[in-house]
Amino acid sequence: MPLPKAELHLHIEGTLEPELAFELAARNGVELPYADTAALREAYRFDDLQSFLNLYYELMAVLRTEQDFADLAHAYLARAAAQGVRHAEIFFDPQAHLARGVSMGTVVEGLWRALGSSERNHGVSTRLILCFLRDESAESALDTLRAAEPYLDRITGVGLDSAEVGHPPVKFREVYETAAGLGLRRVAHAGEEGPPEYISEALDVLGVERVDHGLRCMEDPELVERLVRERIPLTLCPLSNVRLRTVDTLADHPLPAMLDAGLLCTVNSDDPAYFGGYAGDNFAAVHRTLGLSEDRLRELARNSFLASFLEDDEERRARYLAEVEAYEF
Repeated sequence: MPLPKAELHLHIEGTLEPELAFELAARNGVELPYADTAALREAYRFDDLQSFLNLYYELMAVLRTEQDFADLAHAYLARAAAQGVRHAEIFFDPQAHLARGVSMGTVVEGLWRALGSSERNHGVSTRLILCFLRDESAESALDTLRAAEPYLDRITGVGLDSAEVGHPPVKFREVYETAAGLGLRRVAHAGEEGPPEYISEALDVLGVERVDHGLRCMEDPELVERLVRERIPLTLCPLSNVRLRTVDTLADHPLPAMLDAGLLCTVNSDDPAYFGGYAGDNFAAVHRTLGLSEDRLRELARNSFLASFLEDDEERRARYLAEVEAYEF
């Protein structure tokens, strides 16, 4: 049985495996520009964030109906549960679907077909986080939030993803203020490709409670001190960082130094179909390559539940934390 953990940085569109992509393409009459699943899997070998994003958005064309989104989420939850995930806070990118003529209701209701029954079917509790595409306009983000208002009983928070450089957090001040007014939790990608200043700006301007990625904080000792002092969680994605060349090799990853500095780090999979591993695979990789001890792995698992948006169910959080403490390697 794998170490119990929460996954806090997971893009549901990034869990689209080639086999499911072809299945949905056939169901919806979508022509994919790849001969077969092997050719598509080969295309998943890219060199940087932009080439990944190009493929990521291209493949979204197969997601058309509520059932498509339900099948996508069910497939992820089954894989995640098998790797020890007990709680998942799942990102989705509605702008990419709205632009294709797929409605907000289709996306949310479809995902909810899987998430609403996830505990019963997979033993995984879930939260849903609506992400804005930072390379789109702030007006588009605000329109997207308005479109989501009828579904806010299903949505826990908002996030900010896609191409980081040149799109600082301050661009989305108004939409985050609006989200806060609606009672939504706030997270944002910052300090992956972008500079440490983006992390500070996400905290000060957007009021984020958790930083997605954030590994470039290590370039700013004062920022590290602040993150430690304020216990701001960081949702790191080691295999993603290697695949997108944020770090050259996994052996170069700053995770051990970050833990030594007292940062509240978590380990997650980001876009696992594209980056070569789900949550448990990321834990296994850092254990093997970075030599993290069992105590460190337990700390990472503990951190994942402490950083989860479970304030509405502290009893569940306590139960998950007890599972971590009782786990025998």
